[in-house]
Amino acid sequence: MAATRMVLPRLETLHIICYPDPGLRKKCRPVGEFGGDLEAVASRMLALMHEVKGVGLAAPQVGLPLRLFVWNTTGDPGDDRIGVNPRLADLVGAEDKEEGCLSIPGVSVTVRRATHAVLQARDCRNQPFELAGENLIARVWQHEIDHLEGRLIIDNMSTADEIANRRVLKQLKAAQPQSRRS
Repeated sequence: MAATRMVLPRLETLHIICYPDPGLRKKCRPVGEFGGDLEAVASRMLALMHEVKGVGLAAPQVGLPLRLFVWNTTGDPGDDRIGVNPRLADLVGAEDKEEGCLSIPGVSVTVRRATHAVLQARDCRNQPFELAGENLIARVWQHEIDHLEGRLIIDNMSTADEIANRRVLKQLKAAQPQSRRS
């Protein structure tokens, strides 16, 4: 897949979009331009994630179809991390756990994820890095990479999850402006 030229909105207008916004279902394209603009986007994404006390946020969740996500599982700003054009390797183990999503507020779904993963990515200056993570960090990486592929936690719902979340999903759909759904 070819890299995409970054056309950025004004950073102060970036906000977390909610289901069923169609932007959440788009498969993201690789980032091809690195540097200051990308750093500014990632910084804004980190600020948005911290505002709502999240642990991860992917670019499509702010309406940008870029292979980029940010994360911080401790809440300490010194632990803020950015992954550009990420890939996962060495997925090991499996655990079913409940997950939420900043773009699907009020919904939780039991999702099976690997308990260990290796993240291969680049930073905002195009420097490659590799990290190994377990449990929560591995889960966050898998969740955010799902976003980059246009997949959402609701794609994994069991019948019990569908019943438990039916009303909230209906409310989210009703709250979404009709013009944004197509």
